[in-house]
Amino acid sequence: MTHKDPAQGASPSRRAFTVAVAGVPAALAQQTPQPPPASASETAVQNPVPPGVRPPTGEAPLFAQPLVFTRKEAPRRALPFSLTQVRLLPGPCLEASEANRAYMLRLGADRLLHTFRLNAGLPTSANPLGGWEDPKSELRGHFTGHYLSACALRFASAGDLELKARGDEIVAGLARCQEALSAGGYLSAFPIELFNRLEQGKRVWAPFYTIHKIMAGLLDMYLHAGNRQALEVASRMADWADRWSDSKGLRPMQQILKEEFGGMNEVLYNMAAAAHEDRWATAGDRFHKLAFVTPLAERRDELRNLHTNTHIPQVIGAARRFELTSDVRFRDAAEFFWYSVVSARTYATGGSSNAEAWLTNPGRLSLEWKASTHHQECCCAYNMMKLTRQLYSWSGDPRYFDYYERNLFNHRLGTIEHATGHSTYFLSLAPGAWKTLNTDDQSFWCCTGSALEEFAKLNDSIYFYGPDGITVNLFVASELNATQQGVRLRQETRFPDEPLTGIVIQATPAAAWTLRLRIPAWTTSARVKVNGKAIEATPQAGSYLSLTRAWKKGDRIDLEMPMRLTVESLPDDPGLQAFLYGPIVLAGDLGMAGLTEDLIRNKQGPQVSKAPIEVPALRASGAAPEDWIKPDGSSPLSFRIAGSNPPIALKPLHRLWGRFAVYWRVSG
Repeated sequence: MTHKDPAQGASPSRRAFTVAVAGVPAALAQQTPQPPPASASETAVQNPVPPGVRPPTGEAPLFAQPLVFTRKEAPRRALPFSLTQVRLLPGPCLEASEANRAYMLRLGADRLLHTFRLNAGLPTSANPLGGWEDPKSELRGHFTGHYLSACALRFASAGDLELKARGDEIVAGLARCQEALSAGGYLSAFPIELFNRLEQGKRVWAPFYTIHKIMAGLLDMYLHAGNRQALEVASRMADWADRWSDSKGLRPMQQILKEEFGGMNEVLYNMAAAAHEDRWATAGDRFHKLAFVTPLAERRDELRNLHTNTHIPQVIGAARRFELTSDVRFRDAAEFFWYSVVSARTYATGGSSNAEAWLTNPGRLSLEWKASTHHQECCCAYNMMKLTRQLYSWSGDPRYFDYYERNLFNHRLGTIEHATGHSTYFLSLAPGAWKTLNTDDQSFWCCTGSALEEFAKLNDSIYFYGPDGITVNLFVASELNATQQGVRLRQETRFPDEPLTGIVIQATPAAAWTLRLRIPAWTTSARVKVNGKAIEATPQAGSYLSLTRAWKKGDRIDLEMPMRLTVESLPDDPGLQAFLYGPIVLAGDLGMAGLTEDLIRNKQGPQVSKAPIEVPALRASGAAPEDWIKPDGSSPLSFRIAGSNPPIALKPLHRLWGRFAVYWRVSG
């Protein structure tokens, strides 16, 4: 989401960086699923177009004809267990979840409803929120949608009755506002006049972006918290969006979609699926920006200079359309987009973007890295993980979770402050950078809202099921109650501090069934024991190990995953290097020198130029990283650079809250 002064409302121009360079694959491509060949079908995608090659002259564009929604759900190889079936146990994910909950409870329903009531002409005396929720901000109301989603997700994932009641209260308040507005189902915290400006091509700050957040929050309250009123309010909003978009025509809508519109396509598809109303899916079809999705379906990377988090939600919507229709054009677009971002536009941490955009051609990350200090918008990491989870369900390819895991541990778990529940906007990779945070009631960035959702559902991707059995994809302390399979299990782990996990069978049917363990690509020589005895099979890194037997209550499976030090260079500058131990990015711990609360609080990113420090270059004193990067023994995952002066300690990036460095200039 592009930053704007809340008091101005007008949308500034996108940051436009034009760096004319050729693309090369990034190091992460080695662990990235290759895009499968385009599926044979009765559409124009029968002959796949290789990456970087335009279709032959005269060939009809893939989306030459208007979209027609026809439901034909695509099969999926793996499905996640519901949030209600998985519970977090003590560990880093539970700590982040509880910190997030504490922050949520400090925000009252009346304050979150204040601008909605003002817009509807209803009485309100609440203390207004600030930042992007200020009564003069054109994006006001978006955070309330995120908050509803988080309330619903928290109830499903932890049985949190207090936050469910808070969500129910907000839903009832929004219903009263919608009724008072009496505008055909329209509901927002800003007047409908913003949509008149949008239609006229005038400057306006992303009104459909906010509508998406509100609708998604209401739908989550229905799906995850059983609030029927929330579905009724969301349904009236969907009717309004359907009528509004239908009245514009194809060409005017394509012009309108040049302004950020969040995941309107996705939420309308989800509404259609939840309420069995395909007319809302037809409305969702109007929210595909064809100038963006067409190159992706034709396997062309034209992402340079695009605003990152404007477009990832559009791809999530495209992926959802494939799931509902089996239209392979949208599958190809989603898979090629993911491959392009992860293989050639992603840093060692798993994040992407700088200054909210992809600034360069693929593989030119060192140029992008140097362009500003505002790397890796957190919304982008959140949405890339959502997309990854979708794509994994189609193929079951374990490499999707190698990426997901890296993003989870290095980026997401490292961007929430446990003492306050506050979170970051950018995760900067500039030398000497630090993490900056929102405040309780004066920020409300897009990333504040997505963090609220993220840390309310950290149990959503640990376990999957399908025809292959029950799959363990993440090493997170947790319990699974797989009621349909008659299985209960408990995962005991201190990962990543210890490179192992234990699975204890707590309940099982008498018949044999399969437990599948992800053997991550980063491990060197995984070992598995069942009830203390090593199995005969040799687990292969980057695959699954399937264990099929008639399990008994009390059976225990232990998976050991030795970690090793690795180096990842930026693809276009091998001398700029990051260090990892297993999947964990190790950053230089550079202390707190020069940092003040004013530099940390309510700042979207670190203003490194206001408090510069010198970050030394390094000289490798051996061919392998373990020759000159040594464990220091102070704590798990702590290392030191041998011979450095002054001494440099390397620690997991997700645990550092002072200054740090991830990429180093290294000479041989």
